[in-house]
Amino acid sequence: MSDRAKTPRTRRLHFDPLLLATCTSLLLIGFIMVTSSSLHLGVKMADDSLHYPIRQLIHIGLGLFLGAGVMAVPMQTWEKWGPWLFITGLLLLVIVLVPGLGIRVNGSVRWLSLGGLRIQVSEVVKFFAVIYMAGYVTRHEQSLRESAYGIVKPLALFSLACLLLLMEPDFGSSVVILCIAMGIMFLAGARLSQFIILLAIVALLAVLLVYFSPYRLVRVTSFMNPWADPLNTGFQLVQALISFGRGEWLGVGLGSGIQKLFYLPEAHTDFLFSVIGEELGLLGVVTVIGLFSLLIWRTFQVAVEAEKAGQKFSAFVAYGLAIWFGFQSFVNMGVNMGILPTKGLTLPLMSYGGGSMMIMCCAVALLFRVQSEVYEINANRPKGKSEWASA
Repeated sequence: MSDRAKTPRTRRLHFDPLLLATCTSLLLIGFIMVTSSSLHLGVKMADDSLHYPIRQLIHIGLGLFLGAGVMAVPMQTWEKWGPWLFITGLLLLVIVLVPGLGIRVNGSVRWLSLGGLRIQVSEVVKFFAVIYMAGYVTRHEQSLRESAYGIVKPLALFSLACLLLLMEPDFGSSVVILCIAMGIMFLAGARLSQFIILLAIVALLAVLLVYFSPYRLVRVTSFMNPWADPLNTGFQLVQALISFGRGEWLGVGLGSGIQKLFYLPEAHTDFLFSVIGEELGLLGVVTVIGLFSLLIWRTFQVAVEAEKAGQKFSAFVAYGLAIWFGFQSFVNMGVNMGILPTKGLTLPLMSYGGGSMMIMCCAVALLFRVQSEVYEINANRPKGKSEWASA
């Protein structure tokens, strides 16, 4: 019997208390730190210290509103829409490259303006990629396990998406999308030998992209020794490391950091984690890492529960979300702490940004939908019946 036939009609949505508390904590801490790191910038840019906090509050509100809409859609509907959503994502990547439509910021054209809000198209594509890939491996699980064609076929579309992203350019998002696709395929049972070959090819292409792109090569070389040029190529990383050094155990105090005062670029967006390190110290850093670890662990648990309940599509969606949350948060923190080259990836649910915040809220809402449907299945299962048994 198909997953679609086994999916119950959810009468009332169920919110997992641990997931809800974790996501709420990340949103709250993120908003407080965005406020702390942007008050001075608001005065400079808009003569209003609350310019960025108010906008971030609007982003969170819109994200929760959109998330409520996402939660109202059954998983079988998301599975049916998957291919069309991914095609829509590809069209958006083409549209953003059209002169006059895409918004250029810091040399990159990654944004579209909708109703005064800047939407980063790559964030939308990540969301659609999880849904499409989960549907693909559900429909072609046998082909994926038995032939190389099952792996290559979806990667053709993902390669096209990555090519369009590199034209913006957005190397970081390209890596995230490929990791989502390859991670889901691996968990779906792709042959290890084929997977290793594919991983080696992707790694080689990434190295070539870095080597033949001067600005990417500078980022890598400056990351390895930022102090060699602390006032130019290594400036951002040096200032981030100083932030962590000043924070020590308990931080200098909320709002008392000085690195954000025009020393640390993008303090309220990509380098928010450094501000946390300075103002809240090691305690704040460990708390945030712990919350993300809890989110990723619980997301994987939801995926396993969905798989046990026979909901393969829902399980792979949750696996994809866990990979997305885990990889992007790891890269952002790694960049801030100097263990990875500088990349423009936001800290999920925390960094300032309309598109990122709204899409992340939608992603979490989709996770809640998976968890709620699995809860409904388990609640309706006859007592004494093994949860491993298929309906």
